[in-house]
Amino acid sequence: MSKILVAFFSPNPDSHHTTRKVAEFITEITGADTYEIKPATPYTEEDLDWENKESRTTVEMADTKSRPELADKNSTFDDYDVIYLGFPIWWYVAPHIINNFLESYDFSGKTIVTFATSDGSSWGDTLKHLKPSSPKAKFIEGKVFRGKINKENITDWIKTINF
Repeated sequence: MSKILVAFFSPNPDSHHTTRKVAEFITEITGADTYEIKPATPYTEEDLDWENKESRTTVEMADTKSRPELADKNSTFDDYDVIYLGFPIWWYVAPHIINNFLESYDFSGKTIVTFATSDGSSWGDTLKHLKPSSPKAKFIEGKVFRGKINKENITDWIKTINF
C-alpha cells in the first residue's frame, strides 16, 4: 500500500473556499499525512489583492522566474509514494511558491496528484508550468474545486483517480 501525503498551500486560512479545507477532507478520507507549504513571509490581505497591479501576488505572478521563499526548507518526503498537491489557482496557474516547493525537494518516481481551488479560473496551463519543476515525478491532473466544498464530492473525485 502506498504511503500518502497531502501537501498544500493556502494563503488565506479564513476563507471558506480554501485549499486548506479540501486538504483536510482528503487527509480524512485517505488517512494521509499532511504538510502545509508556508511562505517565509506570510501573505497579507493586501498582498492577495489581485486587482492591484503592485500587490505582492500580482508582481510575483508577472515574473515566471519568481520563487517565493519557503518557511521550511528541511523537510523530507522520501517515505511517500503519492502526494496530493493542492493550491489556489492564480492567473490560471499554480502560485510560484508551488514551483519552489517542487524544486526544493526530490520527488523523482513519486506520483503527484494535483488539486486546486478557484472562484472561476480553470486549470489553464497549470501542469505545463509545474512539470519542469519536478521532471522525474508523475503528475496527475486533478480537479479544481469551486463553490461549496464538501466531503462527498471530494470522496467521489478520489475514487476516480488511477495511480
